[in-house]
Amino acid sequence: MTQLTVGNAQITYRAEGSGPALVLVHGVGSGAAMWDELLPQLTDRNTVLLPDLSGSDAAEDDGAPLTIETLAEQVIAVIEHAGAGPADVVGFSLGAPTAAAVAALRPDLVRRLLPVAGFVHAEDEYLQQLITAWLALTDNPEGFGRLGTLTSFTPRYLNEIGHDLAEQTRWFMSPVHGRLRQLDLVRRVDVRSLLPRIEAPTLVIGCTRDQLIPVENHREFAGAITGSEYTELDTGHVTMAERPADFLKLVHDFLARP
Repeated sequence: MTQLTVGNAQITYRAEGSGPALVLVHGVGSGAAMWDELLPQLTDRNTVLLPDLSGSDAAEDDGAPLTIETLAEQVIAVIEHAGAGPADVVGFSLGAPTAAAVAALRPDLVRRLLPVAGFVHAEDEYLQQLITAWLALTDNPEGFGRLGTLTSFTPRYLNEIGHDLAEQTRWFMSPVHGRLRQLDLVRRVDVRSLLPRIEAPTLVIGCTRDQLIPVENHREFAGAITGSEYTELDTGHVTMAERPADFLKLVHDFLARP
């Protein structure tokens, strides 16, 4: 684990595996550990960089409201510190506009870009209402976590994993200060002015049954990046959990192109 000072923040990152650099940018939650179950299928061909950005459990900062630019600068600092650019960058959920901002602000550091289940701005009224409802559960940790479960996964997936595992999923979201700051940022995201600056070949991955960030947002993301490609998986928001093999194939095939 490597620690970096970026602005007013102390962030950490891990580097695992060998090969061309692949940066995995987490969304709302505890941090880069969300990617751990996929690592064996990624580190055999890539040096995977796993930053824990502001708002995650392993980062420390001044507690100020987060911005996409702040998170993007932290990812940029990790790529530069690791001497890994240009790197392939995958960003999930809130990590999708973060990764896109990295590609826009520092095109020299991004070889290929893969936004997953992301959104360009927060003007979707459904998204605004959902995040406001989530933040209203700050004093109800169990309700807060259960809303995370219900919006992150499809009914099909929850029934497949069964009651005991479904019960456990609610603990990945808890109303700690960092998580609340991340959710507050979700309500303010707007990277529309940055997306036309992206030069990297881009594949946007959408999720047809996403109940957190509706799929129309994923499609809009692709439409806003000149020359980008778009594909969908028939899953809820956390597509890497519901269909990991299909997700990994999309990533591997896209990154392996000449």
